[in-house]
Amino acid sequence: MLIHLMQHGACLPQEVNPNQPLSPVGREQVEKSARAAAILGLRFELVAASSKVRSIQTAEIMARQAGYPVDRIVVTDAVKAMAPTTETLKFIREYTGLDSILIAGHQPSIGLLASAILSPGHPVEVRVENGGLMQLNLEPGKPAGTLNWALTPTQLAVLAES
Repeated sequence: MLIHLMQHGACLPQEVNPNQPLSPVGREQVEKSARAAAILGLRFELVAASSKVRSIQTAEIMARQAGYPVDRIVVTDAVKAMAPTTETLKFIREYTGLDSILIAGHQPSIGLLASAILSPGHPVEVRVENGGLMQLNLEPGKPAGTLNWALTPTQLAVLAES
């Protein structure tokens, strides 16, 4: 299974909007990342987001660009900012058999999830930026996944403009 992990785009400060939706910069980050994902030919059989507005907005932009129905985005606490990694892994395993999923989530959970997949039992630091995207391969029965690639928002923007 290909697992695509993406931290939501930059959001408005809580003082400006308590719901913290994507800021104009964050929306642009995610739109460029979505165009780059399309250039890479990414398609998803599942798109998941937390209940936070910025996560849902990120998932919607990515889903639209990939041709995934926005009304089928799964909103779950399993990918919220402080979700235990075990809970997120359990959620992912519910979809074993799918080829490609996208999780639009938050820090620190996205980095911790990547660490748990890549190095179970031996945490490694995985840096994730707003609007960045990584692809992990998790094969059933294997103890650890592999990192196929990780792209920063800047790299994705260059790709989107090519």
